[in-house]
Amino acid sequence: MILRCGSFSLPLTRPLIMGIVNLTPDSFSGDGLASSSRKAIEQAWRQIEDGADLLDVGAESSRPGALPTPLDEELRRLLPVLEGLAGCPVPLSVDTYKPEVMCSALANGASMINDIFALRMPGALEAVADSPCAVCLMHMLGEPLHMQKGPQYRDVVGEVRAFLTARVAAARSAGIAGERLVVDPGFGFGKTLEHNLELLRHLSAVSPNGLPLLAGISRKSMLGAITSRPVEHRLAASVAAALLAVQGGARIVRVHDVAATRDALAVLTAVTDD
Repeated sequence: MILRCGSFSLPLTRPLIMGIVNLTPDSFSGDGLASSSRKAIEQAWRQIEDGADLLDVGAESSRPGALPTPLDEELRRLLPVLEGLAGCPVPLSVDTYKPEVMCSALANGASMINDIFALRMPGALEAVADSPCAVCLMHMLGEPLHMQKGPQYRDVVGEVRAFLTARVAAARSAGIAGERLVVDPGFGFGKTLEHNLELLRHLSAVSPNGLPLLAGISRKSMLGAITSRPVEHRLAASVAAALLAVQGGARIVRVHDVAATRDALAVLTAVTDD
């Protein structure tokens, strides 16, 4: 299986590591670098050196309760970092739901769009359809400002799968080839702890038509609820969650701690490869 990602072709024969580059001032994980493009670029290069297969750059917070970021501010944070990473050896993903940001990011070196709204915003499908970029379609119940206020499902696995199936169909109808698509169940986006655990237990059942799964669990509050540890002490839990996600079928794990995740996956691969 190959993921077509702009000029990159990423084999999915092994799990890939997506390093997080956070350009927001109010990150839940405490790693926001909105105030310094230079530090964000340095962090990105460190993650590449640590073994990141691709980078996910985001300039708008999507933590629970987050307010929308104005378009101009999102671009002000994002574009200098994309410019500073021009020519980097791994694909650059941009975490945004705004079509205007998608177009600008793709024009400035991005190879992937990671959209928490799964291309539901007016103009989003059109913004990416004619590009060779990869697209990650994520499930979210509601929107960041209110998504954690009593989320309810009758069957969280079935409902997430149905949503992703519908969004994949919309993307394919818009001309986006299946080899460009990734799906994400959206851990922590409109889900309680039990919802998240149920998705992790049945992760492979979430993907429509066997499309590659991306799992983003790193440092999230579900890990804090399980371990009673604050966000700055969730490294071990984050690595464990990444391993469980890969064992459950994830082909990409989105993480803050690239080196530790790389080492853990190397051990898993050594044990499980015949």
